[in-house]
Amino acid sequence: MPVDAALLARQDAVTSEAVIAQLRGDGAFAALAAAETAASVARDREDDEKLQAGVDVAVAKGVLPAGLVPAPYHAIAVEGKATDAIVAEITARLPAGEGAVIVLVGLSGTGKGTTVARLAALLPKAVTWSNGNVFRALTLLAVKWCEAQGLPAFDAAAALTPANLAAFMGMLDFGEHGGAGAFDTRIDGLGVRALVSEIANTELKAPAVSRNIPTVAAVTQGEVVQFVARATALMAAAGCNVIIEGHEATVNHIPSPYRFVLTLDDMGVIGRRRAAQRVMAAAAKALGAGAAAAGTDDVDAALRAAAAAMAPGA
Repeated sequence: MPVDAALLARQDAVTSEAVIAQLRGDGAFAALAAAETAASVARDREDDEKLQAGVDVAVAKGVLPAGLVPAPYHAIAVEGKATDAIVAEITARLPAGEGAVIVLVGLSGTGKGTTVARLAALLPKAVTWSNGNVFRALTLLAVKWCEAQGLPAFDAAAALTPANLAAFMGMLDFGEHGGAGAFDTRIDGLGVRALVSEIANTELKAPAVSRNIPTVAAVTQGEVVQFVARATALMAAAGCNVIIEGHEATVNHIPSPYRFVLTLDDMGVIGRRRAAQRVMAAAAKALGAGAAAAGTDDVDAALRAAAAAMAPGA
C-alpha cells in the first residue's frame, strides 16, 4: 500500500516501515541506508571506547574491580517483533511483587528507548535512571571548588584530584529526600545545599557546568557507577522497578541478575530505519503546505527525491 499524505503526516514508526517497503529496490535509498548503518555502528563503537577508557581509569585507581564478570545478559532478538512482545519477554523474567534493577543494553537503533518507555508505563513503581545529573552534580561541585580557590577559570588538573573527587562524592547523598518520601540526590557542600530535582534545570545546566561535563565524566566513571549501584539497590529494596539503559562498559558494574540485550540479525535494519526517518521528514518538508492534499504519486516522488538528495555522493 503506497504511502499517502495522511500516513506521511504521522511521521512515526508506522510511516517509516511503510517508507522502507515502498523504497525497497531504490538505489539511492539503499545507499543512504548503508551509510546510516555504518555511521550508527561507528558511533556506538566510539562511545564504547570512550566509556571503556573511563572504566579503565577507575580500575587503575582501584575504584572499580578488575576482571569483573557480570551476570549473563538474556538476549532478545527484536527484528520483526512488536514492542509489547519484547517487553513481555523481559517482564516474564522479573520477580513478581518485588522491586528489581533492570539493565538494558543494545546497539543504537534496536529500540531501547521505546522498550524502556513501555516498561516504565507497565511496571509498578517504575523509575528510569539516568547518570546525567550525577555527572552534572559532580561538575557543579568541581566548578564551585575552583571558584572557592579564586581560580580565574575551571582548572581540571587542580580540581579533579583523587582527594577532591572523594570529597565531592561525599557531598552527594541519595535517599528518600524528596516530598512524600520520594527518592532524590541531595548535594551538600561548597556552598550548595539543594536536591538535584530542585536545580536540575538551573544550576546543573549552567554554562560552566555544561561545558566541563565531558572532562569530569572522563575521570569519574568509576565513582558514578558506584553511586548508581548503591542508589538503584536502595530503590529496588523499596519495591521500585529501576530501569537502566546504557553501554555494557559501565552497566556491567551495576549488580543485577535482570540483564537484557536487544539484538538484530540484520544490522541493515538500523540504517533503513534511520534513512526512512530522514527521508520522510524531508519529503513532508518539501511538500510543505500542500502535503495534506498531495496524492500518492506526489508523496512517492517527494520520498525518492529526498533519498536521492541525501544519498552518499549526491
